[in-house]
Amino acid sequence: MNSTTQQKRSADPRRLWSAYAPPAALLVLFILAWQCATWLWQIESYLLPSPADVLRAGVEARGLLSNHVQQTLRETLLGFGLALLVGVVLAVTIDLSAFLRKALYPLLVISQTVPIMTLAPLLVIWLGYTIWPKIIVVALMCFFPIVVTTVDGLSSADPEMLALLQSMGATRRQVFRIVRVPGAIPALFSGIRIAVTYSVVGAIIGEWVGASQGLGVFMLRAANSFRTDWVFVAIALCSLLSILLFTVVSVAERLALPWYYTSTRAERWEEIEGEA
Repeated sequence: MNSTTQQKRSADPRRLWSAYAPPAALLVLFILAWQCATWLWQIESYLLPSPADVLRAGVEARGLLSNHVQQTLRETLLGFGLALLVGVVLAVTIDLSAFLRKALYPLLVISQTVPIMTLAPLLVIWLGYTIWPKIIVVALMCFFPIVVTTVDGLSSADPEMLALLQSMGATRRQVFRIVRVPGAIPALFSGIRIAVTYSVVGAIIGEWVGASQGLGVFMLRAANSFRTDWVFVAIALCSLLSILLFTVVSVAERLALPWYYTSTRAERWEEIEGEA
């Protein structure tokens, strides 16, 4: 299949419809059911506001939300960037040394058994009410999937390509640069997609423990004031930020790996057509 045919299929309206119509329809049905439930059972807005109430509250609070959204996004991006840097360096280190793999990998797994909420207060004590505790919380939530997927990607290089380069006298560095790194990039992006969905949650957790600004702070203040509609607005914004970041990563993956993106999805589409 040539690249022109693949590009046409990637832009096929049927593919777009099959990919996005089901979740969109389910979301619309959920919102309609929510609206009808609050109307039929006359649920008080402080217990469960209707979607219409949440929309009105969002418009009402738009002036307050701007700074909070910017602060949360700043913490999210800085923490995610730190996690990406540390995660890739750790993954390469683990891959290059069998001893470090045996020493570090179990510790990385153990680190995920410690609840982040127990570490956040300690970070505030050690670093104060600055942006750094929030950045580190985000990094702690994001770095593990990046490390694991990158290590797996580096260790799953094509054995035939490895044997070919070794037979041609390539050095270990050349093998790493020519085969192992390109082969690990799709796995790295898989880890990044997982991690980026955690990043906003990490920022919110850090803000709950100690902050003066951010969506987490806005959410706590709204809850203390029994403004449940504002709490739902904050939740919706957190979800939108996560979706936005996930979309950015997906676009970056497609730009960085056009060959992988096109061939993989073309194969899946052929499987769907065959089943149909």
